[in-house]
Order: sequence, then C-alpha cells, then structure tokens
Amino acid sequence: MTRAAEPNAALARLGFSDVARAERLLGPEGPLRLWDGGAVDAGAAAVVAALGSSANPDLALTALHRLAEAVSKPAVLRAALRSDVSLRDRLVAVLACSTALGDHLVRHPRDWPSLGRPTFGTSRPSALGLRQRLLAAVGADTTETLPWGTGGARAAGAGDEQLDALRAAYRSALLDLAARDLTEHDVSLDDVAAELADLAAAALEAALAIAVAGLPDGAAPARIAVIGMGKTGGRELNYVSDVDVVFVAEPLDGGDETAALRTATLLANGVIRACGTTTSEGALWPVDAALRPEGKSGPLVRTLASHEAYYRRWAKTWEFQALLKARPVAGDIALGQAYVDTIAPLVWQAGERPDFVEEIRAMKRRVEGSVPASEAGRQLKLAPGGLRDVEFAVQLLQLVHGRADETLRVRGTLEALDRLAAGGYVAEDDAARLAEAYRFLRTVEHRLQLQRLRRTHTMPADEAGLEWLARSLRFRRDPVDELREAQARHAVEVRRLHEKLFYRPLLSTVARLGPDALRLTPEAARERLDALGFDDPAGALRHLEALTSGLSRRALVLRTMLPVMLPWFADAHDPDAGLLAFRTVAEALGQSPWFLALLRDSEAAAERLARLLSASRYVSDLLARAPEASALVARDADLVPRPVEALTGELLAVVGRATSPDAAAATARALRRLELLRIACADLLGLVPVEDVGKALSATAEATLAAALDTALRAVAATGDLA
Repeated sequence: MTRAAEPNAALARLGFSDVARAERLLGPEGPLRLWDGGAVDAGAAAVVAALGSSANPDLALTALHRLAEAVSKPAVLRAALRSDVSLRDRLVAVLACSTALGDHLVRHPRDWPSLGRPTFGTSRPSALGLRQRLLAAVGADTTETLPWGTGGARAAGAGDEQLDALRAAYRSALLDLAARDLTEHDVSLDDVAAELADLAAAALEAALAIAVAGLPDGAAPARIAVIGMGKTGGRELNYVSDVDVVFVAEPLDGGDETAALRTATLLANGVIRACGTTTSEGALWPVDAALRPEGKSGPLVRTLASHEAYYRRWAKTWEFQALLKARPVAGDIALGQAYVDTIAPLVWQAGERPDFVEEIRAMKRRVEGSVPASEAGRQLKLAPGGLRDVEFAVQLLQLVHGRADETLRVRGTLEALDRLAAGGYVAEDDAARLAEAYRFLRTVEHRLQLQRLRRTHTMPADEAGLEWLARSLRFRRDPVDELREAQARHAVEVRRLHEKLFYRPLLSTVARLGPDALRLTPEAARERLDALGFDDPAGALRHLEALTSGLSRRALVLRTMLPVMLPWFADAHDPDAGLLAFRTVAEALGQSPWFLALLRDSEAAAERLARLLSASRYVSDLLARAPEASALVARDADLVPRPVEALTGELLAVVGRATSPDAAAATARALRRLELLRIACADLLGLVPVEDVGKALSATAEATLAAALDTALRAVAATGDLA
C-alpha cells in the first residue's frame, strides 16, 4: 500500500463513506486542519475518532467544517475540540444527528462554546429559568405592571427582530437539551420530554409578551391564560409537535367583558402568529387551538363561565379525554389554575356517561383506520403497536378508575402508568413492559424529529436512513437489524397489552357503577349490601373490610373488584355464604399473582367464581380445601369432565409414586376433590347436560376405586387377582 493510500484506509475504517472528501475537509488546506496524511497529535486523532463513531460521520464532518468556516476564530474551535472532551462529544453528537441544529450553529456560531461550559449537563434548567431566558431574548421587562394578565410582560416590540430573537433563543436552549439527550446516559426520556414542555411554555410566554407589545393603543384591560393541552400539558412533549392550547380570559377588576374578550382575542392571535410565522429564522411550531369548545368553529377565547357551561352541556366524550392533561402554562397562571380547578371535576364525571367506554374504543379504531397502508409497519404513533396504543389504554383506565381513586389524576402517561400499577389496576410486569416500550418508541420518534426539526412519526424506508437512525440510538454491532428487531418486539408487546387492557370487559362494568359504589365507604357499603339482599350486612361488611384494608397487592386489587362482584354474589342462592367463602379463598391464596390476575383481567372468571360460591356450599367447601383450584373457572376447556381412562391413568401414576399408603391416599383424595369440583362447576354453569354429570361422577368413583385397590395391593404385597 502506498503512503497516500494509508490515510484513506484509516478514514474508511473509522466509518467515513466519502473518504476522499473527508481527507480534503480534514486536511491542512481547510479550517479544521485535523488530518495531514501523516501522524496527527492525540487531540486531533480524538476529534477524528469521535466523528467516525458518530451516527453519521460524513454529515457530522460536513457540519463541523461549515461551523469552522462560520466562526471568527477557527483556531479557538480547533483547540477546544482537541482539549475539551465534553465539548467534542456533545458537538459531534448534535452535528451527526441534527442537520437543523447544525444550520442553527452556522447562523449563530457564538452558541458553540455553550456546549463546553464546566457546569453543562450537571442539572437541567428550571421552567422559570427557561422563561426568563426567552423573555430576555425578546426584550421583555418583567418588572413592568401591565393591565394584560397578572404577571405578564411586554416585549421590546412586535416586529421581525423580536420574532427572530425568540426563535434563536429557543433553538439555543434546544441545542443545550439535545446535546445532553444525545450524550448523557443519566438524562431520561422523561426528563427530555418535560424540559421540552417547559421550553414550549417559556416560548408561549415570550410570544404573549410580543403580542402585548403589538396591542393597539386603548385596548381594554384583560386577563388571559394559556392552557397547555396534550403533550404540552402533560409535560411529555416531542422535539417537534403542534402545541395544543386553549385560551381563557376575564375582564380585569370587573371591567367590560365584551371589550376584554376583544383584547384577549387579539393577544391569542398574536401568540399564534408569534410562534407559527416563518421568518428568516424559520418558525417554532404551530400553536393549535382546535381543542377549544366547538373546535375551529368556536370563538378562539372564552370566559371561564363560558367554558364551564359548554363542558357541562355540550362536550363530547373525547373532549374530556383531551382535558386529562390540561395545565396552565403561560399568561395569568391564577386564572389558568381556576380553569383547571373548575373543569377537572367534570372530567372525572365523564366516565359515568352511557356508552362512555365504547365511545373511546370507537374513536381509537377510527384513529387506527387513518394510517395509510404503506406506512403501517413504520408508523410509531398511530399504527397498531404504536404510541397511541399505550396512551389510549392508560387514559381509559384513568378515566374509569380515577372517578374513585384520586391518585390516578395525573397528567403524564408514564406517571399514570406507574400509579395504575401501584393501585393494582395493571399488573406490575405489564406496566413495566409498557413503560419500556413507550420510552423506546418515543426515543425513536425524538431522534427522527431532531434530524430536521420536522414533525414526523414514520421510520425511514431506506437503508441509509435506518443506518443513521440505528446508530443515533447507539446500536452498533448490527445497527439496522438490531433496530428492526427492537421496534418489532416492542410493537408486538404494546399491541398485546393494549388489547388486554383497553378491551378488558371489566372496564364497561366498572364504568356503570357510580363513584360512591366504587369507593365502598363503610356507610355506602352497608347501604349497598342491604339493598342487594345480604341477610347480614354487618357481617358482610366485616368481610369486605378484611379483604380491602391495608396496602397489600391483594387489597388494592380487591378494592376495585369487590364493588363489581357484589351484585354477582347477590344474584345467587346465598350471597352471605358466597362472600364468606370468597374471603376464605382469597386469604388462602394471599398474594398469588395468578389469582389477582384472574380477578382483574378476566371479568367472566371473577363473575363465575362469585356465582358458584354463592350457589353451592359444596363448591365452597371444595374450594376451601383446594383454593388454587379456583383457576379452573377461567376457561370452559378446564371445566370439561375428564374420561375415565385419563383419570384412572393419572391416579394410578400419582399413587404409584407415593412413599406410603397414607401419602397415596391423601394424593388420591386431593385429585378426586379436584375432579368433583370440576364436575360441580360445569353442572352449575350449564356447561354439561345432566346425564353427562352422572357419567362423570361415576368415572371419578371408578378411577378412585382403581387407585385405592392398587394402593391396598401394594401395601400388603398381595399376589394374584382381586376384583
């Protein structure tokens, strides 16, 4: 190999595709001067190695070359890259993953040193700090007293200068966040999404300050609050997304309402323009106010009383689902909090609407139907197994169970999932798998959006795009295959758990119960037990208290299940005996995960168990001696009586393995009780005709006699025949 070819080979090994171009850009004739075809110093070698290990070495090098040409002192940049490991890692990671932020740095080259600050990355900026940073960028005086919103501010103007300053400051803050996101292993998706929401709220505050500066002279005083909805309200925002808001306004100090609404409408339109208008610095993102009452056909701004009247009389089910995440984010925060406090009780009453659960399920089916067939396998958001599967399942469970359990009244998807698991509404393993998949899918979505700062939820179709995406996610061994495998695995798991939770039959039953019935307070429970026909309500109440007191997993699950199960006990012959028998079984099984899952995840099994225990003392006695046999009620196939040949074979096998006649007898009796329980349950549930019941009982007796005879013969070492 010639000496001229050696640098090319080294650059190729590092991962550069266009080796000749890389050698030229890195060479002594360019502003980087990191590669001269021979030996290079350790610092320069580290920079080239960092470029080579990045998500896209050629893209990172191109952007770094452009930045070096844009800065006034390229030698300072070169020195910093050689000596500052943190700066080098963060700058290269950003340039390799985001052409949009690379363009920002070329336009604003003074921003690059911020990535090397000694304190950078040690803590994320506060929401207040971001707000002050963006208000300062538009020249807002936060000390000025204004008649437009408590705590509001007025920008230095409402022209292109302020709009450009807002965009530049926003992207500078975004640059800081992206650098930490791409390089710091202890920066979680939750932190990134929350900071993005805080940054969006700060931008809305600065946009409002610009709108205030643009008000005409003599505009009537008004209070205005900006309510964050969707991911903005839930503090789980994407890098690029429509920012959903609702505007609420009031006159100041009893002023004229009509005039105040005119001012507030001017301000709301000003906020929308300030964020969405394209300038020389581009646009931030669209501000979407379509979630307001009556949607786009309704007034942009309403008073608090007008909002309340609409939601009490006209709002549809999906509108209450959207309000789950409502949060004041800008403007008059006190007014915004009054809005949330007024609307929140209506959200938690929405679950009592007729067909509430089915309406949400129907809306989810419509969302899935909107995905083009060509994108179905690559869609991260709307397709089956995507982000919406997780969000809809979590929100439906919140709305149904949150009527009685205030711990579920939180805005964030992942926080709500944690609360649902802690409350026993979702199995802990299921919640952990959903959370892992959700974080993975959101991280992939973030990387895709960060590339060009464009809204997208679709994975690339080409190999080059997939290679970049996989490397940005730190897949290295076989990046594209690893990415495809992870995405497919998480999509399958999300869809499985979505269908398990979202279409759980129990949800419709729970939704039909009033919140008082769900809470099971002693007074409400006593009244309900008496109305249902329990002969001893006081005794039944003691059973309920024993089963639901404390913080055990069993108690948490039964607090949800018992209000639903009580009518099933009451519909049978002896509800008091049935509830007592259920207590015996539940206490015997303790914290058995399968038993709790049987009750929570299979409404049919829970109903069968309640009705059987109340209908038959015989079944209750059998289950008391073998509570684990309650698993039989979950499937019809497990209640089909077994043929005599199978029973005899199993009994002979188990008694043959016994170490003594007494042990053999005990084992045979246990199997006989299990089979009698199977037959009794099948009989009571109408799964077998009466003539087959007799045959099954005879088969059980015959198999038991065969096992007893075999045990007796072996006990006395008898030889010969005996019938």
